[in-house]
Amino acid sequence: MPAAAVIKEQNELFPVFLKLEHLRVLVVGGGNVGLEKLTALLQNSPTITIKVVAIQFNEAVLQLALNHDNISLVPKAFNPEDVAGSDIVIVAVNDREASRAISLEAKRQGKLVNVADTPDLCDFYLSSVVRKGNLKIAISTNGKSPTMAKRLKETFNEVLPDELDQVLDNLQQIRNRLKGDFASKVTQLNDITKVLVTSAPEKKKAAKKKQSVLFYAFLAVVFTLLGVVLSSFAPVQEVLVQAQEYGKSIDKLFYWMILAGFVAQMVDGALGMGYGVTSTTILMSLGVNLPAISGSIHTAEVFSSGASGYSHYKYGNVNKKLFKVLLIPGVIGAILGAYLLSVVGEEYGSSVRPFLASYTLVLGARIFYAAFRKTKARKKIKKAGWLAGAGGFLDSFGGGGWGPLVASTLISKGRTPRFVIGSVSITEFFVALASSLTFFVMLGLSHLHIILGLVIGGVIAAPIAARLAGKLPVKTMFIAVGSLVIIWSLRILLKAVGLF
Repeated sequence: MPAAAVIKEQNELFPVFLKLEHLRVLVVGGGNVGLEKLTALLQNSPTITIKVVAIQFNEAVLQLALNHDNISLVPKAFNPEDVAGSDIVIVAVNDREASRAISLEAKRQGKLVNVADTPDLCDFYLSSVVRKGNLKIAISTNGKSPTMAKRLKETFNEVLPDELDQVLDNLQQIRNRLKGDFASKVTQLNDITKVLVTSAPEKKKAAKKKQSVLFYAFLAVVFTLLGVVLSSFAPVQEVLVQAQEYGKSIDKLFYWMILAGFVAQMVDGALGMGYGVTSTTILMSLGVNLPAISGSIHTAEVFSSGASGYSHYKYGNVNKKLFKVLLIPGVIGAILGAYLLSVVGEEYGSSVRPFLASYTLVLGARIFYAAFRKTKARKKIKKAGWLAGAGGFLDSFGGGGWGPLVASTLISKGRTPRFVIGSVSITEFFVALASSLTFFVMLGLSHLHIILGLVIGGVIAAPIAARLAGKLPVKTMFIAVGSLVIIWSLRILLKAVGLF
């Protein structure tokens, strides 16, 4: 058959939004699949009337029925009489032959049927739904990949602003004030809203260009100020002389420093945490003393986290709203932690880390468990600013913890790992900068050859790691983040009791 004659497969489903509060729904099955269907129905239509028929119900379904008077549970095996009085039938039993029999009976009685994970028996599918107030977007993959529909839902939830509901309210008010017949109102509304379509690409392009200019300008100011501060402790002439000496005496150890920076940033950039743990482990194995490790890592992290943050921003991994919430508290916490550590001494900062490790060990286990859960309920993050402040403080005062504390807490609440990692990484630049400047003022600067090696390796790895964060499957990222947090926490706890 000629290529031009090939008929391309397409989705021929007709999207419809039902007023379920006026309909009666029968759900057959009281297990995990039934729970998933019940949850989806209630989330979209809380006042819906549902009858659930099953031989037995799991605890979650029983609890759901206790909390909702509009759900009635009928503990018995299905029979044809159960279909009577229902408008829609949803089959959620783990038995293909039984599902087929129930589906055929419901269709014989003229009911619309959905059978879980069996597209060929369905009259309709339950789509993934994106909801922003009054706006709802239903996503269908024609029954081929519910997983893809869920991933698109996560993306739309992150990208679409909450203010869309305000836009809808404003348009409704405008519509109510318009005069004329229906055709006239449509014409006027088209004229009012066409700017959203015709100028969107130009606005988006101009906004992106403006953001890039502002970002580069801001970086220039930041690094200029950093250079001024550094020059007050290490004059330019002295730095050049030391650089020449280092250039003449470069040995294999310097290349190991570059490797340490590269590996640490690959881990941190892809998973949102682990820079300090990874680089410390490598540098300790090379025989570098602890004071040199601590000062060098905080300094090098400014440059590597800056490159990482920009890369995540470039690849669209940053949630701007989350970034704004984390920024100021994180910086304030970092300054306070660095100042306090400079005053009281490093031994007090080390005493805090076991408590942090105990908390993150629990979070790591929760994240690892979440990777294998069928449903990951997304919870609202309360007091995220306080979380960022605590993370910044412990990162400076305890010698690490920004990523394990902040990123792991946000991910454990059901936030999409890609956007958490991107937002936490770009915020880490400002946290590390604030911490390092405070350390410079209080303690001065040293160990330039270690810093330089870590910076070179980190800057090389940053764009690669950021790209990887956007490509890894969500389940893989949950497993990787959870494992890293558990390892980091156990290492700190074992070290605290003298077993590491």
